[in-house]
Amino acid sequence: MGHDSFLQEHGVHMHDPTRSPAAGRRFLKGILPLDRAAALRDALAGVSLASMDIPQVLGYARIAGMPAVTGLYTAFIPLIAFALFGASRHLVVAADSATATIFASKLSSMAAMSSPEYVALAGMVALQTAALLLLARLFKLGFLADFLSRTVLVGFLAGVGVQVSIAMLGDLFGMTVPYPSSRSLAQLAYVVSHAMHAHGPTLALALAVIVAILGCKRIAPRVPVALIAVIGSIAASKAFDFAAHGISVLGAVEGGLPPLRFPAVTWQQCLELMPVAASCFVMIIAQSAAAARVFAQQYREEVDTNSDILGLAAANAAAAMSGTFVVNGSPTQTAMAERAGTRSQFGQLVFAAVVAIVLLFLSGYLRYLPHCVLAAIVFTIAIGLVNVQSLKDIRAESPGEFALALITAGAVVLVGVEHGILLAVALSLMRHVRHSYHPHTMVLTPVAPGKPWQFMPTKPGAMTAPNLIVYRFGADLFYANDHFFASELTQLVDTASEDVRHVIVDAGAITDLDYSAARTIGDLIETLRGRGVAVLFGRVNPFLRNDMDRHGLTPVLGASNVFETLHEALAAAGASPAEPAPETL
Repeated sequence: MGHDSFLQEHGVHMHDPTRSPAAGRRFLKGILPLDRAAALRDALAGVSLASMDIPQVLGYARIAGMPAVTGLYTAFIPLIAFALFGASRHLVVAADSATATIFASKLSSMAAMSSPEYVALAGMVALQTAALLLLARLFKLGFLADFLSRTVLVGFLAGVGVQVSIAMLGDLFGMTVPYPSSRSLAQLAYVVSHAMHAHGPTLALALAVIVAILGCKRIAPRVPVALIAVIGSIAASKAFDFAAHGISVLGAVEGGLPPLRFPAVTWQQCLELMPVAASCFVMIIAQSAAAARVFAQQYREEVDTNSDILGLAAANAAAAMSGTFVVNGSPTQTAMAERAGTRSQFGQLVFAAVVAIVLLFLSGYLRYLPHCVLAAIVFTIAIGLVNVQSLKDIRAESPGEFALALITAGAVVLVGVEHGILLAVALSLMRHVRHSYHPHTMVLTPVAPGKPWQFMPTKPGAMTAPNLIVYRFGADLFYANDHFFASELTQLVDTASEDVRHVIVDAGAITDLDYSAARTIGDLIETLRGRGVAVLFGRVNPFLRNDMDRHGLTPVLGASNVFETLHEALAAAGASPAEPAPETL
């Protein structure tokens, strides 16, 4: 096999066919090919990304209930693991608010936040999530990403945004809220009822940071306001001793590179954590695939979801072993990386190198960071998850889907993120099944003398021509919709203004027929035949014909009543439309 063929087989896009054979390595697909100019560009972009993203991963650790330094851990070894094993050249895999909220809502009821036991539980969730992702890769389950619709994903993230915003109110007001993050309404009620007891300097500092971040997001989006707020507040806290004035600070932060250890939890705790890991798995599959797909399409690159799943499995395994929590492919951070100028995972590797420098030499300064500043950064991230424009678009185009988005968001806020993600998947599947269960149906109808017939929505009494009904069913036939098919077709015959002699089923949208549907349709054919009505099938494709033959429906119909085109079926029924449109019939 030639060099170029080897690379093409492994999905690597060659900008220069003289690149090194190392470009063919499967585990470097997100980095190679890379020339000197691209490496320099991505290195500078990686430094820029670090300046914007380090405050965010610290904030995500706060959402997760983990020690602040573990947020930095997510952007070190896990980030490197995905860069080596993943396929996407753009996806940033590190801490993420959605997955952090999912496991925090459960773990907060099992151990004290930031405690060693809590950290161990978080590590086990990451390890279990990695195992699920590895199984998904082995069985090539990348298609699962398509089962969480964009509508409910928008609603889910909006719910997460509201829940996280509420969870940050205690730190913003400088008060301790005696409720876990899973009880959002209780938290909100407590803060509102005790708002008069807020700590003034804490609230003022938090509001200043929020206003600065949101203001600069509009007028100067490339300015790393969050990083400036972190550095400035640390300097001010150290100089003016914020802690002595009642402003809560992080306190001592463990420095150095993350320790490598296996998360020690009991077998019973492992079992309790499995639903949490499953929820994280679903969120990671859906969100990471969506983010990777968007940016791959933007740069006309191939999407290899299964390879990305392998990278995500490696990243979460690395997170578990390095004392941190679940990592995810973040759409927000991926967009930040793209705006910073990264075009390959080399930029993320530079980001990881910057994080290593911070861990080795600068972590001691984090002890002065005020909790309210971190909460303000998290608050701005959280409200950004509520995509108002997308919700407006959904409402304008599909009120039913908008209701699904609101139900999902409400479930997240009212019953928790873990149940919210499961509801989101269930609603996505139910919506799909509902469309298949009750599809669009039409009857071929003359609209005016001398004009071509047209398919119009089915209504009682509709006929195509004297003694003829041409009925179109808009989905595959299976056990859940076969009775709808039979009852609607029977109603058309019963309500016809004159005797019906032929019913033609336009099967252009039907590609599959199961055992139950074949029996129901066979009974319908026999019933109508007893009433003097012949049933014909037109536009029968090879897949449907095979199913009809296998389930014994062809002999019931009669092979002479099964046609490849609708013209043939109409001719067999003794009818032909005026000036038919071939592309329609």
